[in-house]
Amino acid sequence: MLRSTERILTSHAGSLPRSPELLEANEARRSGTSSPEAHERLLQDAVVDVVRRQRGAGVDVVNDGEYGHAMASPVDYGAWWHYIFDRISGLTPGEVGLWEQEPRRSAPGRTVLTSFGDRRDRQRFAEAYTDPDSGITTGKQKPFPTITGRLEYVGQEAVAADIRNLKAALDATGAQEGYLAALSPGSCARLQNEHYADEDEVLTACAEALREEYRAITDAGLIVQIDDPSIAENWDQINPEPTVEDYLAFTRKRVEALNYALEGIPAEQVRFHLCWGSWHGPHTTDLEFRHLVDLMLEIDAGAYSFEGANVRHEHEWRVWEDRALPEGKLIVPGIVSHATNVVEHPELVADRIERFARVVGRENVIASTDCGLGGRIHPQIAWAKLETLARGAELATRRLWG
Repeated sequence: MLRSTERILTSHAGSLPRSPELLEANEARRSGTSSPEAHERLLQDAVVDVVRRQRGAGVDVVNDGEYGHAMASPVDYGAWWHYIFDRISGLTPGEVGLWEQEPRRSAPGRTVLTSFGDRRDRQRFAEAYTDPDSGITTGKQKPFPTITGRLEYVGQEAVAADIRNLKAALDATGAQEGYLAALSPGSCARLQNEHYADEDEVLTACAEALREEYRAITDAGLIVQIDDPSIAENWDQINPEPTVEDYLAFTRKRVEALNYALEGIPAEQVRFHLCWGSWHGPHTTDLEFRHLVDLMLEIDAGAYSFEGANVRHEHEWRVWEDRALPEGKLIVPGIVSHATNVVEHPELVADRIERFARVVGRENVIASTDCGLGGRIHPQIAWAKLETLARGAELATRRLWG
């Protein structure tokens, strides 16, 4: 895994804006009005272009923009998750909308996820969430599938295309390191289940299916980024609010499932992404990072990506003041946010980088974004944020190395 003893490196958390041509092609492919060959040629070119654009913006550790995780709309908060529905068997299309599912109640010692519409932040700010002029958006959400059979990975051709396209783009641009994002077992297990006996069986089945994707990516010499909002975001989806102890016990099962899926994969080829959900809302029910950081560090990864720039979590850089980063590990903190249209000033970017560098070591920090930018903010603003990230990293480098 790329690290530097000379300057602050930059990366981002995954999703990047899709071009209008790619969005149109994704919709045509979904509706069956274009040939697979034509779509593949366009996707290949689009991945080369987005990697070249990342390098031009000053990004060191690049990816394919998650272009292999199809979006057919410029506003899409779910492609990081939805893509897997076509790569796993045992799923039946859902009929009930995401916000219309029946709520479920937890009790002490019995933690379950409620429906998305019953989330506590959404209930606390019900008027704001249902007001189309409030500025809150959760993107377009279709009914999710239900687990009705044995989960097995069937996405071999799709992940092979992702790998092929990214490696071609790395060769074409000279980028040193590239990564591909993949869903975590814990996030996969949030689907409704009508097949397995219990939650533990679902988690194991998800881990066994997804490990094939992880291994394909890492066997190809690339880095795999595990996207796992469930570790932090699930807190808001438990109603009523559980004790921290109950929640950590519930979450530990998801960490264990992920480590099971990662067995045999070198940690230095794994980066883990934790976030509290990328929708633009109040987030007053986010669990504090101090409760999660130690559990996160138990994950068998070489680098840990987390939100550190948005106004709900920026102050939490201080958790690293009394916690030693394990030897050989990196942190990839969010330095610019996906949750605001304001483009951060390079001086602020440098200040944020320096905070982390001074507590964990400058060589152990890769400056990044809080979450994916694609589908969440306008493309023009997204690219401006990556450019200011790179300029701020240059300032921080001068301050930290002299």
